[in-house]
Amino acid sequence: MTGTPLSPPLIELDAATVLRDGRPALDRVSLRLPQGRHTAILGPNGCGKSTFIQLLTRQLYPAAHADGRPPVRILGGHLWDVRAIRSRLGIVTGALHEDLLTLPGLGVRDVVLGAFDARLAPQEDEVDPARLDAAQVALARAGAAHLAGREYAGLSTGEARRVLLARALVHAPMALLLDEPGAGLDVVARGRLLRTLRRLAAEGVTLLLVTHHAEELVPEIGHVVLLRDGRVVADGPRPQVLTDALLSQAYGAPLRYAEGEFPTLALAEAADA
Repeated sequence: MTGTPLSPPLIELDAATVLRDGRPALDRVSLRLPQGRHTAILGPNGCGKSTFIQLLTRQLYPAAHADGRPPVRILGGHLWDVRAIRSRLGIVTGALHEDLLTLPGLGVRDVVLGAFDARLAPQEDEVDPARLDAAQVALARAGAAHLAGREYAGLSTGEARRVLLARALVHAPMALLLDEPGAGLDVVARGRLLRTLRRLAAEGVTLLLVTHHAEELVPEIGHVVLLRDGRVVADGPRPQVLTDALLSQAYGAPLRYAEGEFPTLALAEAADA
């Protein structure tokens, strides 16, 4: 009897090394992130989180293995085009936000439509009606439908983050790669965004969260990879990784962690004060 073929991992790193300024920003990192499992990659500044994202978006490339095996695979393939992979993996990064702010007059709808077309502001009569509908649906899923007629540069940070989320959702991807989605948001905007992510997780969208903010680890995330200095400190189920001892090791200071809808990570001395 033939069993059902296993789906390839969403992302797989095989002893991947990335050099920056001659030093390893990722140092022989091996990870296997399966489809359907909500995962957080957590660690302090400089631990390799940004390098991990730039590896997937092909802004950086890993060192080649001597035996020719690929250091990085996405959905089983080691050769991929970033625009093509976005139909399966929606990507939300702060770098894209900064790029969009340099384009005055750019509308919110055009930002979302830009996921379909390299031209960020196609003419109205050149846009496929189905794509217009998809953009509106994506804005609604991200809680940003009311922003459709606004200019992107005039949005608050929280509003802009929702529009970037809509842009990532417009292809109905199987997973979202989120780079510190709550960075720069006030407590209200962050809470709204994280509740939106929880709803998307409930709808079947896999979350891959890359962050150093423990409060962004929504309850649906059940697996955590802990990084320090470009290496994996721990990789396992959330309760086994989010311990005071392992977090203190990764961050290089005595820390105390507390679970909750919005978890907290604080210096142990401050917690005892």
